[in-house]
Amino acid sequence: MSRATQEACAVALVHLGCARNLIDSEVMLARMAEAGLLVTGDPEQADIAVLNTCSFIGPARAESEQAIRDLIERKQKGELQAVVVAGCLVQRYKRGLRERFPEVDLFAEISDYRKLAQAVGHLATGDSVPRYLEAIERPGAEREGARLLSTPGSYAYLRISHGCDHTCSFCAIPAIRGGHRSKSLEAVTAEAQELVNAGVRELVLVAEDSTAWGRDQGQELPDLVEALASLDDQTRVRVMYAYPNNFPWRLAELLRDHPNVVPYLDMPLQHVATPVLRAMRRAGQGDQVRATVERLRAEVPNLSIRSTLLVGFPGETEADVEELCEFIRAYKLGRMGAFPFSPEEGTAAYDLPDRVPAEEIARRYEAVLAARNEVLQASQRELIGSEVEVLIDENSRFGLVGRTFRDAPEVDPIVLVEGLEAQVGDRVIATVRDIDDEFDMLCGEEVSE
Repeated sequence: MSRATQEACAVALVHLGCARNLIDSEVMLARMAEAGLLVTGDPEQADIAVLNTCSFIGPARAESEQAIRDLIERKQKGELQAVVVAGCLVQRYKRGLRERFPEVDLFAEISDYRKLAQAVGHLATGDSVPRYLEAIERPGAEREGARLLSTPGSYAYLRISHGCDHTCSFCAIPAIRGGHRSKSLEAVTAEAQELVNAGVRELVLVAEDSTAWGRDQGQELPDLVEALASLDDQTRVRVMYAYPNNFPWRLAELLRDHPNVVPYLDMPLQHVATPVLRAMRRAGQGDQVRATVERLRAEVPNLSIRSTLLVGFPGETEADVEELCEFIRAYKLGRMGAFPFSPEEGTAAYDLPDRVPAEEIARRYEAVLAARNEVLQASQRELIGSEVEVLIDENSRFGLVGRTFRDAPEVDPIVLVEGLEAQVGDRVIATVRDIDDEFDMLCGEEVSE
C-alpha cells in the first residue's frame, strides 16, 4: 500500500501502569508519529490498537490480560485491523503470551520503539511482520528521545534511571526492568530543558529507585536535582520513588532551601515492623525507618512525605499491622498508598509459608487505609481558612483544577478553585474553604495582598 494509505490508518495507544510506563507510552507515540502513522487519542476511532501493559502485581496483570481480551474482541468484530501488545507483561512472560493470545498480531518487549513503530507501520499497510520483537539491549545512560506528552502542560514525568539493584523478596521489577542504570546528567538535563521549553512547570522525577541515581557514575541525586532546579525559575522539581536507606542527605537541604525544589518526598517504606522488613529483604529495621522519617521532618519542617505500604506479607501478624497503623498515625502519613501482597512468580516471596488468608489481607488493608484517611482528613482540615498556592493542571467546567506543593499528580488530593481565571501552568493563591469526601480541597477567590 502507499504511504497515504498508512497515514490514513489511525493508531491508538492504550496505556496501563505507572508513571515510568507512561513515559514508555509517550515515546511509543512519538516514534509512531515520526514513522508517519496517524496517532489518535481515541481507541474507538483507531484501526490499530497498541496496548502498553503492566505486570507489577496480580491485579495489574489481570487488568492487562483483560485489556488484551477486550481488544481481541473488538478485532473479531471488525472494529480493529490489528492488535499490538507491548511493555512489562510481554517482557516478563515473553513468548508464552503468543500461545495464550494467538489473535494478537504483534508482541513487543521493552525495546527500541523505532522498531516497534516500523512494525506497526507494516501492519497498517498490510505487510507481514514478525509476531515478536525482542529487547536487544536494555536502555541505559542515553536520553529517551522525543515524547508525545499525555500529561497536562503543567507537569511531565522525567525518568532519571532504569532498573533496580535491590532484592526485595516480593518484587518482580528487577526481573522485568533489569539492574540499576543511571541516565547521564547531560541526558536528563537535556530532556528537562526540552520540557521546560515546552512550558512544563513541574518536573516529576521518577525511577525504580531515584536515590540510587548517579552512584554508578560517581555522582549523587542532589547533584541532578540541583542542576534541574536551576534550569528555569518558573519550573519546580518533585522527587518520587526515594529509597529510605543510604539516603543522600544533601537532598534534604535542597528540599528545605531551594525555591524550585518542592518540599515533598515520595519514599515507599513498605512496612515498619522489623520481622516483616527482614522477610521482605528490605535493608534496615523498623527503628531505622522511623529515624529516617524523624530526621527528614526535623531537617525539612514543612516537608510533605508520601509513602507506599505492603499489607499481608507472609508471616505478618496482627501485632505487625497494629504497629503499622500506629506508625501511620504517629508519623502523620496521610499521603500514602497501599497494596495487598500478591505472590509473584520468580520472586523469593512466592513460595514463603505462613500465607495470610485473602479475607484477612483485605481486612488489614482496610485498616491501614482507615488510619491513612484519619491522618489525611485531619491534616487537610487544618488548612481550612488558610491561603495556599495552587499549580493549575486543568481548566474544567467546574473551575480550575490543580495541586498544592503537598500533592503529586494522579496519586494525591487535588484542589478545585472557583471564581478565578488562570491558564494551565499558572500558579494562583486561593483560600481553602472546605475539604470534600475524597479529601480534595475546595478553594475560593484569590486573596488580595
